[in-house]
Amino acid sequence: MVDDYSALGFETRAIHAGQKPDPRTGAVIVPIYQTSTYAQDGVGGTREGDYEYSRTANPTRTALEQALAALEGARHTLAFASGMAASDAVLRTVLRPGDHLVLGNDAYGGTFRLIDKVLSLWGIEHTVADLSKIDEVRAAIRPETKLIWCESPTNPLLGVADIAALAGVAHDAGARLVVDNTFATPYLQTPLALGADIVVHSTTKYLGGHSDVVGGAVVTDEDDLREQLFYLRNAAGAVPGPFDAWLTLRGLKTLALRMERHSDNAELIAQTLAKHPKVSEVYYPGLPEHPGHEAAAKQMRRFGGMVSFRHADGEEAALEVASRTKLFILAESLGGIESLIEHPGRMTHASTAGSTLQVPADLLRLSVGIEDARDLIADLNAALG
Repeated sequence: MVDDYSALGFETRAIHAGQKPDPRTGAVIVPIYQTSTYAQDGVGGTREGDYEYSRTANPTRTALEQALAALEGARHTLAFASGMAASDAVLRTVLRPGDHLVLGNDAYGGTFRLIDKVLSLWGIEHTVADLSKIDEVRAAIRPETKLIWCESPTNPLLGVADIAALAGVAHDAGARLVVDNTFATPYLQTPLALGADIVVHSTTKYLGGHSDVVGGAVVTDEDDLREQLFYLRNAAGAVPGPFDAWLTLRGLKTLALRMERHSDNAELIAQTLAKHPKVSEVYYPGLPEHPGHEAAAKQMRRFGGMVSFRHADGEEAALEVASRTKLFILAESLGGIESLIEHPGRMTHASTAGSTLQVPADLLRLSVGIEDARDLIADLNAALG
């Protein structure tokens, strides 16, 4: 069997990295090690040096971590119980009371809530900046800045940051750059190769890909940081169960295929919406008129499956569209095989109300699935009237 997967293609790594046939039975799919504890060969004689208790380590979780590290081109991945657990672990590992971070002005509502409402009580301060404007980011840096937290593309306005340029700003200030790569996935973008220090994922989304599992992950090349994150995860206990890890690992195998179809469909839908008289603005990095199109084309393989748009007739009309779609399911989350529609202002980003991150009231966000694009376009056209 292959031991070094680094020179192999993405699709090959997704199927084989960390996933050798089971040595005992020959099973070609990684087993679900549904166990809480492990027999020891004498006191302290743990198998393979890791397996003593499944909060600390589990072979199914190990396989997922090895596979995702291979896809991100990284040395280390740690899996978590959710994307927010992964984000929390990074923030509490890197930051201490009195420290400061720079947060993008269009960030996931849950991330903003964690930083603004929870970590602020711990003495962590933050400044909001438009990460697509490097001078604005530089101006937000303080002597106590330890972190720049970036989403690219952003949630929900699909903004794009130049990751390599942001990494330069962070490192000049002695800070780290964290990139939430949930929207892009490692198939479309590998932030570590662009200079980022840490990558976080909600594996609930595209990596799992089937709306049937919740999870998160942290990816890094730093050995010391990996050990600190591992210690915190073990101490705090925010680990995914073996079946959750297995479901996510299963999803990784078809990630490349799905992201191509997500991108195909999203491009067609964005082009259609851009011409619709009831749509005042479309947010999709694949459109040439998008302000981040050039940066996205430079650092992404394709432009992804997320599209947001504003209704020309205001909030009530947007809410009406969300209630009319038949194939686009009204639901939070994203990245599954099925198409979803949501109203960020009242759903995923309600926590940003009244802040500088508040989203437009007439905004709708689409997670474009892998259905027939003609059916999805017909559904949106009917809902828009």
